[in-house]
Amino acid sequence: MAAGGAIVRTQAADGRPASPIQAYLEGVHRRYASVSDGQVATYIPELAKANPEWFGICLATTDGHVYEVGDARQRFTIQSISKPFVYGLALEDHGRAAVLGKIGVEPTGDAFNSISLAPGTGCPLNPMINAGAIASSSLVAGHSPADKLARLLTVLSLYAGRGLDIDDAVYVSERETGHRNRAIGHMLRNFDIIPEDPTAALDLYFRQCSVSVDCRDLSVMAATLANGGVNPVTGERALPHDLVESVLSVMTTCGMYDYAGEWFYWVGMPAKSGVGGGVLAVLPGQLGVGVFSPPLDARGNSVRGVAVCKALSRDFNLHALRVPRAVRAAVRIELTLADVASKRLRSAAERAQLDAAGTRARIYEFRGDVGFAALEAMVRGVVEAAPELAVAVIDCRRVSQFEECAAPVLVELVVTLGRAETPVVLVGAEQHPRFLRGVEEGVSASDQWGRLVRFADLDPALEWCENRVLGGGRAAAGTTVALAEHAACRGLSPEAVATLEGVLERRSYAAGDVIVHRGEVADQLFLLTNGQVSVTMDLPEGRIKRLSTLSPGMVFGELAFLDRATRTADVRADTAVECRLLSADAFAALGTSHPAIKITILENLLRNAARVVARLNHEVASLAR
Repeated sequence: MAAGGAIVRTQAADGRPASPIQAYLEGVHRRYASVSDGQVATYIPELAKANPEWFGICLATTDGHVYEVGDARQRFTIQSISKPFVYGLALEDHGRAAVLGKIGVEPTGDAFNSISLAPGTGCPLNPMINAGAIASSSLVAGHSPADKLARLLTVLSLYAGRGLDIDDAVYVSERETGHRNRAIGHMLRNFDIIPEDPTAALDLYFRQCSVSVDCRDLSVMAATLANGGVNPVTGERALPHDLVESVLSVMTTCGMYDYAGEWFYWVGMPAKSGVGGGVLAVLPGQLGVGVFSPPLDARGNSVRGVAVCKALSRDFNLHALRVPRAVRAAVRIELTLADVASKRLRSAAERAQLDAAGTRARIYEFRGDVGFAALEAMVRGVVEAAPELAVAVIDCRRVSQFEECAAPVLVELVVTLGRAETPVVLVGAEQHPRFLRGVEEGVSASDQWGRLVRFADLDPALEWCENRVLGGGRAAAGTTVALAEHAACRGLSPEAVATLEGVLERRSYAAGDVIVHRGEVADQLFLLTNGQVSVTMDLPEGRIKRLSTLSPGMVFGELAFLDRATRTADVRADTAVECRLLSADAFAALGTSHPAIKITILENLLRNAARVVARLNHEVASLAR
């Protein structure tokens, strides 16, 4: 991992291997825990009691997963981080036009407590400075101060996904020392921005700043904005979807006050800080970040909070404007061996075993540009499945680009799973040499090099996984299936098998022989009794595409045989092969001499074809979901 923090491998409390994302955050926490710069806020006396060693980091995804490190559950007051949420509440209660008539959206470049009012109108220049925030508080709907407070707390609780309340000691301290804010309130009253005595609006503002939260709350609140206003943990809507962009816009331009430009240059995420030590950042559509550390810099931002967000943005390429390609979305499909199969046709017993235990192999297919969000979801899924997982397959064939963070995250995944003797299979990674080199170099430096397996195509990777789940692979090439045990003869009496034996021709082939040629007349049915064959098709540039591989006890050539059509593919002997051949003439004669035998064979062929079609339909449905 890059400079933000080296991954240190740990074990989850429930015995699962630790997520590489969790391990990364723990590394970042260790790195910045020793930073001693900054001072705890003292202008509000109650805030001065905070322990400067408190330090928590949380990351919440838009599908509701939360990573926590350090003092993630330590309570502190939300302070100015409440401003974008109350601004959203004002927009919801009164509409954009009415709110824009009282509060602007222009950045000031001034400190959070600056008295920045538009000349002539007296409108606060934006809702993130105290003047704009007090005006926002005055716009919260309600019939009484108690109603307004209840509405405000209800909405903030929707964002956090749990009931929030007020730290009364901090509220009293804020109220007793908030003389500058009172001055701002009376100036707003002077310009009729607040059309009545500002005391009630100021009291609500002091209370909203005193709402008690923890670092986890911040990350979930941020993820709610990232998720279009719906809390990803509870599924409850906190803000109408069409207002989210307005809130994120003012956070982008004004959320970090006189540090807003530099913040967006280096971090690139809409954000808000508070003098209680919190920092909240939003990556729309992907995740929310919460950091808590009380020591502040000269601009009132958490020193560690700013450093952590810079590291996260740099190491995981989270800058919202980092869009080097027209299409960046990565589609992630998760399948199992119960959903898709290799081209090797399995016996009914093997297929049943794979259907029952196929979830022990997971296939993750990426498409498009793969960045942090897609990686995090895949890694989380693998880690959660790890106790029952025999192998994890990562299909890279349809990836257009890997972000720089991909290689170190996958290295850690290989190493972590390797300790549980679970290999990671990369498919098609050769198309991305820089990514592949990073993975191979990282894994080779570990003690788990043998746990990384590579295939150029998915089909051989699936067969390798099937063999692993089946416990060692297919039957030996020398295994011979007696005619009475052959799938084509199921249900025949010993006398019928003896009769059929008399009309079948024995034929042997050497490895590499072409048994069936594409385009020839299909006048024979092949019952494979020993060895292995593959049905193939020639492709341009001399390439050969495998369509299926068959083992002893299976039939090939039946579809064209029954229709008396021409062959549509070649069949090659992969090993020395023995077959029993049933000619078209002999099959026709059975219809006269032994119709029951012919009917039984036809039923078996039809049953086999039905299984193949059902399997293909299942795979198509799995791939289309």
